Amino acid sequence: MKTTKKDTCSFCGRPKEEVGILISGIDAQVCNDCVEQAYRIINDDVSLKKTQKKSAFILEKPHTIKKYLDDYVIGQDTAKKILSVAVYNHYKRLSQVIEDDVEIEKSNIILVGETGTGKTLLAKTIARMLKVPFAIVDATVLTEAGYVGEDIESLLVRLLQAADYNVAEAEQGIVFIDEIDKIARKGDNPSITRDVSGEGVQQGLLKLLEGAVVNVPPQGGRKHPDQKMIQVDTKNILFICGGAFDGIDKAIARRLNTKAVGFGTREKTGNVDKNNFLQYVAPQDLRSFGLIPEIIGRIPIVTNLDPLDKETLRKILTEPKNALTKQYAALFKMDGIELSFDEDTYDFIIDKAIEYKLGARGLRSICETIMVDAMFEFPSKKIKKLHVTRKLAEEKFNKAQLIMRSVS
Repeated sequence: MKTTKKDTCSFCGRPKEEVGILISGIDAQVCNDCVEQAYRIINDDVSLKKTQKKSAFILEKPHTIKKYLDDYVIGQDTAKKILSVAVYNHYKRLSQVIEDDVEIEKSNIILVGETGTGKTLLAKTIARMLKVPFAIVDATVLTEAGYVGEDIESLLVRLLQAADYNVAEAEQGIVFIDEIDKIARKGDNPSITRDVSGEGVQQGLLKLLEGAVVNVPPQGGRKHPDQKMIQVDTKNILFICGGAFDGIDKAIARRLNTKAVGFGTREKTGNVDKNNFLQYVAPQDLRSFGLIPEIIGRIPIVTNLDPLDKETLRKILTEPKNALTKQYAALFKMDGIELSFDEDTYDFIIDKAIEYKLGARGLRSICETIMVDAMFEFPSKKIKKLHVTRKLAEEKFNKAQLIMRSVS
């Protein structure tokens, strides 16, 4: 029996007997296999276009960036100014049309400051303003390849996840590497043995910081060794590093020679603020702390965050848009309770934060200790107002401390 055109697929030419379903149109037919193949081609093309889509980040001028930071971060004017300029120049570099072979280099940043001074908050706020993918990675879990811990490439896995696996968007994102000081090498001399979580990690970070095409395992390399790698180019990813660098003030003091004796010493060291040595931090201090010269060269911008005094802590507690007191007020408002604090209560919370040397992060734990009983009891009561006095705050805090001492 002779097969006619009406009995064959117009795409693959197979007769009706060899296909599962033959769908007829006005002048053509298509089989189910060709429909499935066409669907896969279209789906792959849409996915490719989505991956190649450029991130539409919003780039503001340095003044505008700093003003936005002022709404969320109290103080740290020098760090905010340097950060605003560095971020502005970095993203301006992405739109550069190269002329006369002048190519602008990347401006990675390192923030040096005590715990609780706002390093992570600054990076988070910048990313939120620019609407770019942002990932926070803890450097303490990183080890050399082949050892227990996370590989260097895991930094980019977090960024890919934040960008919903859109590679083009991830390649314009920001990675905040926290606790960078914890991967300092153990001695000032190059290691002759394996420094698994120190100098070895720094060596591995070099290619990421400078810019290279890295094969990233999208689900993490240890548990899924056979997965397909995703290539990510890091040349346009901004790396912001942060660390407390505990003890670096001694290295700065030695460099400034504050204990020197002799003629002219008073003139040289008289203007040094001995209560805040971090403001004089320089690349050579980072090297003496344990960062290798190559990694310091790839993080050209070094700035410090000032320690928080009583006045600054008070502003942090009450003034920002997401201030702690405003957060607690919002929590109680959801239960129909109006929350207010005495001015003396603020002083008590701040004094305790300074006493424990926890910075702004300590404010949260102290407030939580004071408020936990009220947050447990008041939602079940018909009380509509709660006013926290200093006396109440002291009672709740001292009670919690007494329980902790008895347990220990």
